Amino acid sequence: MKSVLKIMKVKDNAKLPTRATEGSAGMDLYACINEPVTIKHGELKIIPTGIAIALEDKNSAAFLYARSGLGVKHGICLSNGVGVIDSDYRGEICVGLCNVSKKDYIIEPFERVAQMVIAPVFIPELELCETLDETQRGIGGFGSTGKV
Repeated sequence: MKSVLKIMKVKDNAKLPTRATEGSAGMDLYACINEPVTIKHGELKIIPTGIAIALEDKNSAAFLYARSGLGVKHGICLSNGVGVIDSDYRGEICVGLCNVSKKDYIIEPFERVAQMVIAPVFIPELELCETLDETQRGIGGFGSTGKV
């Protein structure tokens, strides 16, 4: 099944998303900035990509994830964990970044700042219940299954 992602440049100099390899799940998104942007330790910045998208299927969404190299090597993560681009959003995609390292980091123009994965979204029908079925785990929360 072939799927099409419609992309519009909202800034003339925007770079279209790319997949680094044939097996890449995500498409790299690029910083559409005219000059370097410094993200200081503990600081949050919004980085524009210069693109907008239209998803064909209302039961899909674009999910923005951190690039592993930026996160692991430099402590640059998405400020909201995972960005969600709803199927009906048509504005510019911007990436919220945070610096959790102890050093400033400079985002260069057209640097890859996030990866975008298009995935289906299951929208269940809601049913209000008085009780839920019992499971072995039950209400056990964080760490309740032990440390391996």
